Amino acid sequence: MLEREKLRLLELWESQRLVKDRHVLEAFRKIPREMFVPKEFKDDAYRDEPLPISAGQTISQPSTVMLMLDALEVRPGNKVLEIGAGSGYNAALLSFLVGSKGKVISTEIIPALVRFAKSNLKKAGIKKVTVIQTDGSKGHAKEAPYDRIICTAAAPVIPQVLIDQLKEGGIIIIPVGGAWGQTMIRGRKIKGQLETEDLGGYLFVPLRGRFGIDSRATE
Repeated sequence: MLEREKLRLLELWESQRLVKDRHVLEAFRKIPREMFVPKEFKDDAYRDEPLPISAGQTISQPSTVMLMLDALEVRPGNKVLEIGAGSGYNAALLSFLVGSKGKVISTEIIPALVRFAKSNLKKAGIKKVTVIQTDGSKGHAKEAPYDRIICTAAAPVIPQVLIDQLKEGGIIIIPVGGAWGQTMIRGRKIKGQLETEDLGGYLFVPLRGRFGIDSRATE
């Protein structure tokens, strides 16, 4: 049943050319999403809709995850910063995309989700992801600069600190707006400045932390 639902989504994205990067499609094929959702939602793992995980947070619907990764243009060997580990699923996909010579740093501000993401990644056998409990809205300066930055929660603006931690020529994907609706922005750093592109309207949970919509870190 789950495999059939996974194949249905893959066929949809391929037939409509929604996801163009074959490597992204292969990541979705290889990484078992059902291992990154609460057990009570395992049968719904490949429904194309967000699912609750913990602390009022969600795992984004598969199409949104794939479109963001497609736009991020991850290459083997890249160092990627993810803001909002959640269940660990997106980090697992990123780990596949960066390959054996790449690196994924995933930040999460909610302690329960740090534990959840680490547990899921361990069960799935994903070893090339470092999950850090911290205020991801500030990035993670210790490992900067990054080839790619992806934020899985909505910020009121793109934090300058994230732009500063992005390599020249690097790409950031982040939903920007208020709590009830955002625009997905892709930015590429050119000569120290961010050149941005509007990728359409979305609805994400608010980014928490110093530069988030909601500055309260839920325990």
